[in-house]
Amino acid sequence: MNKARLIAVSLFLFCLQAALPSASALTIYVAPDGKDNNPGTAKAPFATLTAARNYLRQLRKDKKLKEAAEIVVSPGIYRLTEPIQFGAEDSGTENAPLIIRNKGNARPIFSGGIQLPIFKKVSDTLWKIDLTDVTGYNGDIQQLFINGRRAVKARTPNEGQDFSLTNVSERFTDAAKKKAEQKLMLSKEQLAVLPVNKPLEKLIISINHAWDRTRKPVKRISFSDTAIYIAGSPMQPWNKLDNSAQFYFEGERDFLDVPGEYYFDKDASSLYYIPRPGEEPEQCTAIVPVTEKLLIISGTGEQKVTNIQFRGLSFRYSRYVMPEEGEEPAQAAAPTEAAIMVDHARNVIFDRCEVSHVSTNAIWFRAGCSNIALTTSYLYDLGIGGVKIGEINMPAAASSKTDSITVDNNIIWSGGYVIPTGVGIMVFHSGDNTISHNEIADFRYSGISLGWVWGYGESPAKRNKIVYNHIHHLGWGQLSDMGGIYTLGPSEGTIVSNNVIHDIYSYGYGGWGLYTDEGSTGILEENNLVYNCKSSGFHQHYGKDNTIRNNIFALNTNAQLQATRIEPHRSFNFTRNIVYFNSGKLGENNWGKVTARLDSNIYWDTRNPDMKTTEPSSLVADPLFTDPGNFDFSFKSNKVIGKTGFKPFDYSKAGVYGSSQWKELAQFDPIIARRFDETVQKLQSFEKP
Repeated sequence: MNKARLIAVSLFLFCLQAALPSASALTIYVAPDGKDNNPGTAKAPFATLTAARNYLRQLRKDKKLKEAAEIVVSPGIYRLTEPIQFGAEDSGTENAPLIIRNKGNARPIFSGGIQLPIFKKVSDTLWKIDLTDVTGYNGDIQQLFINGRRAVKARTPNEGQDFSLTNVSERFTDAAKKKAEQKLMLSKEQLAVLPVNKPLEKLIISINHAWDRTRKPVKRISFSDTAIYIAGSPMQPWNKLDNSAQFYFEGERDFLDVPGEYYFDKDASSLYYIPRPGEEPEQCTAIVPVTEKLLIISGTGEQKVTNIQFRGLSFRYSRYVMPEEGEEPAQAAAPTEAAIMVDHARNVIFDRCEVSHVSTNAIWFRAGCSNIALTTSYLYDLGIGGVKIGEINMPAAASSKTDSITVDNNIIWSGGYVIPTGVGIMVFHSGDNTISHNEIADFRYSGISLGWVWGYGESPAKRNKIVYNHIHHLGWGQLSDMGGIYTLGPSEGTIVSNNVIHDIYSYGYGGWGLYTDEGSTGILEENNLVYNCKSSGFHQHYGKDNTIRNNIFALNTNAQLQATRIEPHRSFNFTRNIVYFNSGKLGENNWGKVTARLDSNIYWDTRNPDMKTTEPSSLVADPLFTDPGNFDFSFKSNKVIGKTGFKPFDYSKAGVYGSSQWKELAQFDPIIARRFDETVQKLQSFEKP
């Protein structure tokens, strides 16, 4: 984190307003110097939030608590060895909710990490911690943070230098064809990075292929025919491992070779680390996460958790452990859980909270959730994704349905460090949600993903509103088939409007801005600004009766517009849009061939002012943007756009709102932006013929 960003974070924390005291008749207190056998008063606080919860729980059980209650948590660090849990018995009421809030202007930190002893120098370029007498880290260290910065598990090739697969074959290993072994052919150069004449029992291969990631222990190596073998489920026929995949190895000390990498020798109980420039052992705090979850809110279909508010709290450092058999591919890392898990809850609020340095997703409103809000919260440095809404399986009962979730005015960025397929905000089988005014950036896959039905089957993901979000710097050339806003299945009544989407760069195909994928139906996408996407600004794989109107698609790289499957019904209406470009094609795949209504659009290719259009009421004309080269898409004049009925919209309203400190915190780190641009330039140089 650079100096300017540290200042912005400090200003925001300093100006963080505590929630106004409620009209609670009972206020109890928690502080780092408290004791759990205290009475929980301001002068004698509890030491843990769990003790405060238990105190209130007992009062309710004894019918001694009829009034509202508030838990006030003092600043400091509260170490967790297991998640904090709230159940239906901890519920408040609509008129007297249970409020758990910060005291003063700083967030208390609930940490699932332990601090390790100070590093000792083996040399100036290699440090070590002897963990022989250290307990609590649960056997393995799969994540490590140095001064709040995520360290990289030793790997080869190093970050940004993945190998490419050449050939993969598969054989079934059981009669039911549910288990298989894959043989991955390597080049001699790729095989040469593996240590020879030693058992490679800890060797792991991590493979990105299209929109998926497969990560497995290597079962055996054949140096004679330059191959390695992995095992597990058969490859998915729709996304096999092939020559479009990239991979790297991890798990061996020989791979420890660049600053910021670490290696844990479990047999010797030793942790090794190569320091980054400027780091000194005495000034470095090493944190290892030890618990997978930090907060669990869990009711039942019959008894939900209701009317609890979490305000001004910070949740940091959670763990993820790869299963011994490895990880099978899963789109959007769908089954992976979150640091905060919420099931069967209603009328719950998270406001001005922070979730950071976690190894899975930040928060999941999963089964049976309704009327829940996540507002003005800061979610960053995420191992997988940000927010998940709904179940991955179709709700079996009405009590399990999740709907009416609000995710508003949050900063959600920097994810995919453990599993790259995480999404900024993921909505599964859930409808009537509002996702608005969020800043979503620096993920390796999609920004917002909506729906979990492939094709035209029934889907509950209807009437969702995705509005005024700023979504940018996605992909990093690691995965393919992604979108700034990605939709699946019938979503009638869904509105996608007033979003700004830019800088999306996939590995291969599919770096799109607005992406209506398989079966997307009944969606209105209007007043969106989409620019600087690799594949195109808008792509419809296939769908029905979507309306794409009054959007600006500008300066996308390979094409501006795409449509793939030709179907007998109307796929979409594309009207009153502006398409402005200086590279690539206007349309790709079957654009212009699918059944669609196209009219009243403005097209302008700066290289070819003589281009033609046959669309009714459409124009080939310069729309007169103020300064498109610097991404200013306001208008010098309405002279041209007035001819088609295009209505200007204020795209500056996308993203967060509120205090100047909050807006300053949401400014994207220019160092990360520059690194993204350098990554794109590097990949583009490889792709040129």
